[in-house]
Amino acid sequence: MNLSHRHIEVFRAVMRAGQVTRAAEALHSSQPTVSRELARLEHLLGYALFDRIQGRLRPTVRARALYDEIERAYQGLERVQAAARELREFGTGRLHLACLPALAHALVPAALRRFAARHPEASVSVVPLESPALEAALSEQQFDLGLTEARAAPVGCALHTLLEADEVVVLPAGHALAQRPLLAPADFEGQAFIHLAPADPYRQQIDALFAAAGVTRRGRHETASAVSICALVAEGLGLSIINPLTARAMAQSDARLAVRPLAEAVRFHVALVRPEWRAEHPLLADLRDALIGAAGALAPVGGST
Repeated sequence: MNLSHRHIEVFRAVMRAGQVTRAAEALHSSQPTVSRELARLEHLLGYALFDRIQGRLRPTVRARALYDEIERAYQGLERVQAAARELREFGTGRLHLACLPALAHALVPAALRRFAARHPEASVSVVPLESPALEAALSEQQFDLGLTEARAAPVGCALHTLLEADEVVVLPAGHALAQRPLLAPADFEGQAFIHLAPADPYRQQIDALFAAAGVTRRGRHETASAVSICALVAEGLGLSIINPLTARAMAQSDARLAVRPLAEAVRFHVALVRPEWRAEHPLLADLRDALIGAAGALAPVGGST
């Protein structure tokens, strides 16, 4: 089997256009030429790629599977081309930052404002990812930097603690408990509580805290997102305990939310991760400094940076 790039190009064009005539137009070729090259490809493969039904082409199962593989290859090529373009403008080009969704909302914007003040022509691609996909992508060297709650560095990466603070209570601004400057576990007895997802490590710590205190909450709703928790709390559906960055950001934009410190410490940890095998972008140090500066300026409720 001696496939050429031309064979793949013709097949891809026919699949995308749905007709030989339109594929020929896209390739700036003629219909007989495209038909001949498509027939040659099927001969080389040893099986039909299309069923000919009343003059129309219908892709076979094999054709669709082959097309999916070709599209993955083209996407890889497009990534290479994008990287090549960025290297041409390396001093002002795009950096790639992966982070947890909560940090994309509560920490990264302030950091990018600092970064843009120094490098107005540079750009940053921010990709929110949940764990463990975040740590896997960093291990695969897909990003210049990462922000994670993990305390151990992913394989092939270096980890630096960026911020440590206490989790905080979020509750409706009109709730009776909002009148108290500090909330203890006993204050949650019988209260409607909005949980994080069962597998979330902070959910497990919080559940253990209330179990040790012998406090029973009324668990009404649960969600994997701290932002979603704030939205539910703002609607008066319950209280919760979340990371201080999201709590602060959401309370600043929604007067229906109140944030109070918790008497028992549940530590929230954010780390900066640098994939060690990835070539270092010239502006990486400045982006790292911007993230450190933004974290230091937050001074979240209930803990210190």
